[in-house]
Amino acid sequence: MTFTILLVDDNPVQAMTRQAILARAGRKVVVTSDASQALAMLDDPELARNVGLVITDHLMPKMNGPEFVSKLRGKFSELPIIVLSGMPDAEREYVGLNIAYQLKPIAPEELIRLVNSFSRDALDRIA
Repeated sequence: MTFTILLVDDNPVQAMTRQAILARAGRKVVVTSDASQALAMLDDPELARNVGLVITDHLMPKMNGPEFVSKLRGKFSELPIIVLSGMPDAEREYVGLNIAYQLKPIAPEELIRLVNSFSRDALDRIA
């Protein structure tokens, strides 16, 4: 059994690059460029049941990473979340939100390793 990764990034080049990296590693990835759209997508019970990991950017228009993660936690308290950011100090904005924080840039093999570290928990969650 495999799980779906929901990737949220307003930069289409970075989003498509990460999607391609993860797809080559055998992962199913759904991409959206907007945090509000990601939340709306997770209102679909089938998608929500299969999403085992969310990867999101920190800085996005309309709704930034901390706001998005807070709303996500209101619906899915145990869903694994990775926040990617080029800002080292931004990690403190996620205190108490139970996320993994990763500085960008992130090498393809590091992204795969990070995602793989969540595989067991994600599969247990959707099983």
